[in-house]
Amino acid sequence: MRTVSAGDTVVVTGAGGFIGSHLVEALVAEGQHVRALVHYNGAGTHGWLDMLSPDQLANVEVLAGDVRDRGMTQRLVDGAKVVYHLAALGGIPYSYLAPQSYVDTNITGTLNVLESARVAGVDRVVVTSTSEVYGTATTVPMTEDHRLRGQSPYAATKIAADKLAESYHLSFGLPVVTLRPFNTFGPRQSTRAVIPTIISQLAKGRGGVELGALTTTRDLLYVADTVAAFIAVGTAVDSAVVGRVFQAATGCETAIGDLVRRIGAMFGNHPEVVVTEARLRPAGSEVERLVGDSTLLREHTGWQPTATLDDGLKATVEWFLEPGNLARYRPDRAV
Repeated sequence: MRTVSAGDTVVVTGAGGFIGSHLVEALVAEGQHVRALVHYNGAGTHGWLDMLSPDQLANVEVLAGDVRDRGMTQRLVDGAKVVYHLAALGGIPYSYLAPQSYVDTNITGTLNVLESARVAGVDRVVVTSTSEVYGTATTVPMTEDHRLRGQSPYAATKIAADKLAESYHLSFGLPVVTLRPFNTFGPRQSTRAVIPTIISQLAKGRGGVELGALTTTRDLLYVADTVAAFIAVGTAVDSAVVGRVFQAATGCETAIGDLVRRIGAMFGNHPEVVVTEARLRPAGSEVERLVGDSTLLREHTGWQPTATLDDGLKATVEWFLEPGNLARYRPDRAV
Protein backbone atom coordinates (compact mmCIF):
# COMPACT_ATOMS: atom_id res chain seq x y z
CA MET A 1 0.00 0.00 0.00
CA ARG A 2 1.01 3.59 -0.55
CA THR A 3 1.82 5.21 2.80
CA VAL A 4 -0.05 8.33 3.94
CA SER A 5 1.28 9.26 7.35
CA ALA A 6 -0.73 10.82 10.14
CA GLY A 7 1.07 14.13 9.71
CA ASP A 8 0.14 14.50 6.05
CA THR A 9 -2.60 16.87 4.94
CA VAL A 10 -5.45 15.25 3.03
CA VAL A 11 -7.95 17.50 1.24
CA VAL A 12 -11.65 16.77 0.77
CA THR A 13 -13.72 19.08 -1.44
CA GLY A 14 -17.47 18.90 -0.98
CA ALA A 15 -16.75 18.00 2.63
CA GLY A 16 -20.05 19.34 3.96
CA GLY A 17 -22.07 17.08 1.71
CA PHE A 18 -23.49 13.60 2.10
CA ILE A 19 -20.56 11.42 1.00
CA GLY A 20 -17.94 14.07 1.74
CA SER A 21 -18.84 14.33 5.42
CA HIS A 22 -18.71 10.56 5.82
CA LEU A 23 -15.32 10.51 4.10
CA VAL A 24 -13.99 13.19 6.44
CA GLU A 25 -15.13 11.13 9.44
CA ALA A 26 -13.41 8.02 8.12
CA LEU A 27 -10.15 9.84 7.36
CA VAL A 28 -10.09 11.40 10.82
CA ALA A 29 -10.70 7.95 12.35
CA GLU A 30 -7.59 6.77 10.49
CA GLY A 31 -5.53 9.56 12.04
CA GLN A 32 -5.40 11.92 9.05
CA HIS A 33 -5.30 15.69 9.21
CA VAL A 34 -8.12 16.74 6.90
CA ARG A 35 -8.42 20.09 5.16
CA ALA A 36 -12.12 20.22 4.34
CA LEU A 37 -13.64 22.58 1.79
CA VAL A 38 -17.29 23.45 2.37
CA HIS A 39 -19.39 25.69 0.18
CA TYR A 40 -19.43 29.22 1.58
CA ASN A 41 -22.76 30.61 2.74
CA GLY A 42 -23.77 33.69 4.66
CA ALA A 43 -25.12 31.68 7.59
CA GLY A 44 -21.65 30.37 8.36
CA THR A 45 -22.80 26.75 8.41
CA HIS A 46 -20.59 23.87 7.28
CA GLY A 47 -23.19 21.41 6.07
CA TRP A 48 -23.09 17.95 7.64
CA LEU A 49 -19.69 18.66 9.17
CA ASP A 50 -21.62 20.60 11.81
CA MET A 51 -22.76 17.21 13.13
CA LEU A 52 -19.23 16.00 13.85
CA SER A 53 -18.04 15.93 17.46
CA PRO A 54 -15.49 18.43 18.80
CA ASP A 55 -12.97 15.60 19.03
CA GLN A 56 -13.42 14.78 15.37
CA LEU A 57 -13.27 18.42 14.31
CA ALA A 58 -10.01 18.87 16.20
CA ASN A 59 -8.35 17.10 13.27
CA VAL A 60 -10.28 18.97 10.59
CA GLU A 61 -9.25 22.31 9.12
CA VAL A 62 -12.50 23.64 7.65
CA LEU A 63 -12.28 26.18 4.82
CA ALA A 64 -15.37 27.86 3.41
CA GLY A 65 -15.12 28.68 -0.26
CA ASP A 66 -16.03 27.60 -3.77
CA VAL A 67 -14.26 25.37 -6.28
CA ARG A 68 -15.24 27.83 -8.99
CA ASP A 69 -12.63 30.20 -7.54
CA ARG A 70 -9.16 29.32 -8.84
CA GLY A 71 -7.36 31.20 -6.07
CA MET A 72 -9.34 29.31 -3.46
CA THR A 73 -8.52 25.90 -4.92
CA GLN A 74 -4.83 26.77 -5.02
CA ARG A 75 -4.79 27.75 -1.35
CA LEU A 76 -6.78 24.64 -0.58
CA VAL A 77 -4.40 22.09 -2.11
CA ASP A 78 -1.01 23.70 -1.40
CA GLY A 79 0.95 21.36 0.85
CA ALA A 80 -1.57 18.51 0.52
CA LYS A 81 -0.56 14.89 -0.04
CA VAL A 82 -3.88 13.62 -1.41
CA VAL A 83 -6.93 15.46 -2.76
CA TYR A 84 -10.33 13.80 -2.75
CA HIS A 85 -12.44 15.91 -5.09
CA LEU A 86 -16.13 15.38 -4.33
CA ALA A 87 -17.47 18.93 -4.72
CA ALA A 88 -20.18 19.02 -7.37
CA LEU A 89 -23.63 20.37 -8.02
CA GLY A 90 -25.80 17.28 -7.88
CA GLY A 91 -29.46 16.58 -8.37
CA ILE A 92 -30.56 15.65 -11.87
CA PRO A 93 -33.95 17.45 -11.86
CA TYR A 94 -32.36 20.81 -11.03
CA SER A 95 -29.88 20.39 -13.90
CA TYR A 96 -32.80 20.75 -16.32
CA LEU A 97 -33.56 24.15 -14.80
CA ALA A 98 -30.05 25.54 -14.28
CA PRO A 99 -27.56 23.79 -16.61
CA GLN A 100 -25.09 26.68 -16.59
CA SER A 101 -24.66 26.26 -12.85
CA TYR A 102 -23.67 22.64 -13.40
CA VAL A 103 -21.13 23.61 -16.05
CA ASP A 104 -19.59 26.22 -13.76
CA THR A 105 -19.29 23.95 -10.73
CA ASN A 106 -18.78 20.47 -12.15
CA ILE A 107 -16.56 21.33 -15.12
CA THR A 108 -14.81 24.59 -14.24
CA GLY A 109 -14.59 23.59 -10.59
CA THR A 110 -12.90 20.31 -11.50
CA LEU A 111 -10.53 22.13 -13.86
CA ASN A 112 -9.54 24.46 -11.02
CA VAL A 113 -8.84 21.55 -8.66
CA LEU A 114 -6.79 19.69 -11.27
CA GLU A 115 -4.72 22.71 -12.26
CA SER A 116 -4.14 23.69 -8.64
CA ALA A 117 -3.04 20.14 -7.82
CA ARG A 118 -0.68 20.16 -10.80
CA VAL A 119 0.93 23.43 -9.69
CA ALA A 120 1.17 22.23 -6.08
CA GLY A 121 2.68 18.86 -6.98
CA VAL A 122 0.03 16.84 -5.14
CA ASP A 123 0.82 13.11 -4.92
CA ARG A 124 -2.68 11.83 -5.68
CA VAL A 125 -5.96 13.34 -6.90
CA VAL A 126 -9.11 11.25 -6.65
CA VAL A 127 -11.87 12.64 -8.88
CA THR A 128 -15.46 11.63 -8.21
CA SER A 129 -17.47 10.40 -11.16
CA THR A 130 -20.94 8.85 -11.22
CA SER A 131 -22.73 5.94 -12.86
CA GLU A 132 -25.01 8.52 -14.50
CA VAL A 133 -22.27 9.13 -17.08
CA TYR A 134 -23.28 5.87 -18.77
CA GLY A 135 -26.94 6.58 -19.30
CA THR A 136 -29.15 3.51 -19.62
CA ALA A 137 -27.19 0.27 -19.65
CA THR A 138 -26.61 -1.25 -23.08
CA THR A 139 -24.73 -4.24 -21.61
CA VAL A 140 -24.87 -5.63 -18.08
CA PRO A 141 -23.15 -5.72 -15.77
CA MET A 142 -21.65 -2.39 -16.81
CA THR A 143 -17.86 -2.14 -16.84
CA GLU A 144 -15.60 0.91 -16.98
CA ASP A 145 -15.52 0.49 -20.79
CA HIS A 146 -19.29 0.99 -21.17
CA ARG A 147 -20.02 3.85 -23.55
CA LEU A 148 -20.70 7.30 -22.05
CA ARG A 149 -23.97 9.09 -22.73
CA GLY A 150 -25.10 12.39 -21.25
CA GLN A 151 -28.80 11.83 -20.72
CA SER A 152 -29.08 14.90 -18.47
CA PRO A 153 -27.13 18.16 -18.18
CA TYR A 154 -25.79 16.84 -14.88
CA ALA A 155 -24.48 13.67 -16.52
CA ALA A 156 -22.93 15.66 -19.37
CA THR A 157 -20.96 17.84 -16.97
CA LYS A 158 -19.70 14.80 -15.08
CA ILE A 159 -18.54 13.23 -18.35
CA ALA A 160 -16.64 16.43 -19.10
CA ALA A 161 -15.06 16.38 -15.63
CA ASP A 162 -13.98 12.76 -16.13
CA LYS A 163 -12.35 13.65 -19.43
CA LEU A 164 -10.57 16.64 -17.90
CA ALA A 165 -9.11 14.32 -15.27
CA GLU A 166 -8.00 11.92 -18.00
CA SER A 167 -6.42 14.74 -19.96
CA TYR A 168 -4.48 16.05 -16.96
CA HIS A 169 -2.99 12.62 -16.42
CA LEU A 170 -2.08 12.07 -20.08
CA SER A 171 -0.94 15.64 -20.79
CA PHE A 172 0.80 16.60 -17.56
CA GLY A 173 1.39 13.34 -15.73
CA LEU A 174 -0.89 14.38 -12.86
CA PRO A 175 -1.44 11.30 -10.66
CA VAL A 176 -5.20 11.13 -11.04
CA VAL A 177 -7.58 8.31 -10.16
CA THR A 178 -11.26 8.49 -11.12
CA LEU A 179 -13.74 6.70 -8.87
CA ARG A 180 -17.19 6.05 -10.28
CA PRO A 181 -19.57 5.02 -7.48
CA PHE A 182 -22.96 3.67 -8.41
CA ASN A 183 -26.01 4.83 -6.45
CA THR A 184 -24.75 5.59 -2.96
CA PHE A 185 -27.30 5.88 -0.14
CA GLY A 186 -27.27 6.29 3.62
CA PRO A 187 -27.66 8.80 6.46
CA ARG A 188 -27.45 12.50 5.49
CA GLN A 189 -28.42 12.00 1.86
CA SER A 190 -30.57 14.65 0.20
CA THR A 191 -34.16 13.98 -0.81
CA ARG A 192 -33.02 14.65 -4.36
CA ALA A 193 -32.25 10.89 -4.17
CA VAL A 194 -34.96 8.26 -4.15
CA ILE A 195 -34.26 6.42 -0.87
CA PRO A 196 -34.39 9.54 1.36
CA THR A 197 -37.48 10.61 -0.60
CA ILE A 198 -39.29 7.40 0.28
CA ILE A 199 -38.09 7.29 3.89
CA SER A 200 -38.79 10.93 4.70
CA GLN A 201 -42.32 10.79 3.28
CA LEU A 202 -43.13 7.67 5.28
CA ALA A 203 -41.47 9.01 8.42
CA LYS A 204 -43.52 12.19 8.27
CA GLY A 205 -46.72 10.17 8.11
CA ARG A 206 -47.88 11.00 4.62
CA GLY A 207 -50.68 8.79 3.31
CA GLY A 208 -48.81 7.79 0.17
CA VAL A 209 -45.40 8.14 -1.42
CA GLU A 210 -44.96 10.48 -4.38
CA LEU A 211 -42.32 9.25 -6.82
CA GLY A 212 -41.31 9.23 -10.45
CA ALA A 213 -40.63 6.11 -12.52
CA LEU A 214 -41.01 2.85 -10.58
CA THR A 215 -39.54 0.30 -13.01
CA THR A 216 -36.07 1.83 -13.32
CA THR A 217 -33.34 -0.16 -11.58
CA ARG A 218 -30.29 1.00 -9.65
CA ASP A 219 -27.17 -0.60 -8.15
CA LEU A 220 -27.40 0.62 -4.54
CA LEU A 221 -24.22 1.01 -2.49
CA TYR A 222 -24.21 1.88 1.20
CA VAL A 223 -22.23 5.01 2.00
CA ALA A 224 -19.69 3.28 4.26
CA ASP A 225 -18.70 1.05 1.33
CA THR A 226 -18.42 4.04 -0.99
CA VAL A 227 -16.14 5.79 1.52
CA ALA A 228 -14.01 2.65 1.77
CA ALA A 229 -13.64 2.71 -2.02
CA PHE A 230 -12.41 6.32 -1.92
CA ILE A 231 -9.81 5.50 0.70
CA ALA A 232 -8.78 2.36 -1.21
CA VAL A 233 -7.96 4.27 -4.41
CA GLY A 234 -6.47 7.15 -2.42
CA THR A 235 -3.95 4.93 -0.64
CA ALA A 236 -3.12 2.17 -3.15
CA VAL A 237 0.30 2.07 -4.81
CA ASP A 238 0.62 4.33 -7.83
CA SER A 239 1.12 1.52 -10.32
CA ALA A 240 -2.17 -0.10 -9.29
CA VAL A 241 -4.51 2.87 -9.68
CA VAL A 242 -3.04 6.05 -11.18
CA GLY A 243 -4.51 6.98 -14.55
CA ARG A 244 -7.38 4.52 -14.21
CA VAL A 245 -11.13 4.68 -13.78
CA PHE A 246 -12.71 2.39 -11.19
CA GLN A 247 -16.32 1.53 -10.45
CA ALA A 248 -17.67 0.94 -6.95
CA ALA A 249 -20.81 -1.16 -7.18
CA THR A 250 -22.52 -4.21 -5.73
CA GLY A 251 -23.37 -5.92 -9.00
CA CYS A 252 -27.04 -6.17 -7.98
CA GLU A 253 -29.92 -4.08 -9.28
CA THR A 254 -33.12 -3.12 -7.50
CA ALA A 255 -36.25 -1.60 -9.04
CA ILE A 256 -37.63 1.53 -7.42
CA GLY A 257 -40.98 -0.17 -6.86
CA ASP A 258 -39.21 -2.93 -4.93
CA LEU A 259 -37.42 -0.31 -2.84
CA VAL A 260 -40.81 1.11 -1.80
CA ARG A 261 -41.94 -2.34 -0.67
CA ARG A 262 -38.72 -3.02 1.26
CA ILE A 263 -38.74 0.33 3.04
CA GLY A 264 -42.49 0.21 3.62
CA ALA A 265 -42.07 -3.14 5.36
CA MET A 266 -39.59 -1.52 7.76
CA PHE A 267 -42.36 0.93 8.67
CA GLY A 268 -44.87 -1.90 8.97
CA ASN A 269 -47.04 -0.86 6.06
CA HIS A 270 -47.57 -1.16 2.31
CA PRO A 271 -47.60 2.45 1.10
CA GLU A 272 -49.62 3.60 -1.84
CA VAL A 273 -47.38 5.05 -4.55
CA VAL A 274 -48.47 8.08 -6.54
CA VAL A 275 -46.45 8.77 -9.68
CA THR A 276 -46.34 12.54 -10.19
CA GLU A 277 -45.35 14.49 -13.27
CA ALA A 278 -43.02 16.72 -11.26
CA ARG A 279 -40.92 13.70 -10.26
CA LEU A 280 -40.60 12.19 -13.74
CA ARG A 281 -37.58 12.89 -15.92
CA PRO A 282 -38.07 13.87 -19.56
CA ALA A 283 -38.58 10.66 -21.57
CA GLY A 284 -35.22 10.77 -23.35
CA SER A 285 -33.40 11.59 -20.13
CA GLU A 286 -34.59 8.72 -17.94
CA VAL A 287 -31.87 6.18 -17.16
CA GLU A 288 -33.75 2.89 -17.12
CA ARG A 289 -31.13 0.50 -15.81
CA LEU A 290 -27.82 0.72 -13.91
CA VAL A 291 -25.84 -2.22 -12.56
CA GLY A 292 -22.07 -2.18 -12.19
CA ASP A 293 -19.11 -4.55 -12.18
CA SER A 294 -16.43 -3.80 -9.55
CA THR A 295 -13.97 -6.49 -10.65
CA LEU A 296 -11.28 -3.94 -11.56
CA LEU A 297 -11.50 -2.15 -8.20
CA ARG A 298 -11.41 -5.43 -6.28
CA GLU A 299 -8.41 -6.72 -8.24
CA HIS A 300 -6.35 -3.55 -7.85
CA THR A 301 -7.19 -2.54 -4.27
CA GLY A 302 -8.91 -5.48 -2.53
CA TRP A 303 -12.05 -3.40 -1.96
CA GLN A 304 -15.42 -5.07 -1.78
CA PRO A 305 -18.80 -3.98 -0.43
CA THR A 306 -19.71 -5.31 3.01
CA ALA A 307 -23.22 -3.97 3.72
CA THR A 308 -26.28 -5.77 2.36
CA LEU A 309 -29.07 -3.66 0.89
CA ASP A 310 -31.40 -4.42 3.80
CA ASP A 311 -28.72 -3.67 6.39
CA GLY A 312 -27.99 -0.35 4.74
CA LEU A 313 -31.67 0.53 4.45
CA LYS A 314 -32.25 -0.35 8.11
CA ALA A 315 -29.39 1.91 9.24
CA THR A 316 -30.66 4.71 7.01
CA VAL A 317 -34.24 4.43 8.26
CA GLU A 318 -33.06 4.47 11.88
CA TRP A 319 -31.06 7.63 11.23
CA PHE A 320 -33.99 9.40 9.57
CA LEU A 321 -36.30 8.46 12.44
CA GLU A 322 -34.22 10.53 14.85
CA PRO A 323 -36.41 13.66 15.23
CA GLY A 324 -33.51 16.09 14.90
CA ASN A 325 -32.43 14.48 11.64
CA LEU A 326 -35.89 14.23 10.12
CA ALA A 327 -36.60 17.89 10.93
CA ARG A 328 -33.95 18.90 8.38
CA TYR A 329 -35.94 17.43 5.47
CA ARG A 330 -38.84 18.68 3.36
CA PRO A 331 -40.15 15.60 1.53
CA ASP A 332 -42.82 17.56 -0.35
CA ARG A 333 -40.19 19.16 -2.62
CA ALA A 334 -39.59 17.39 -5.93
CA VAL A 335 -36.47 19.38 -6.97
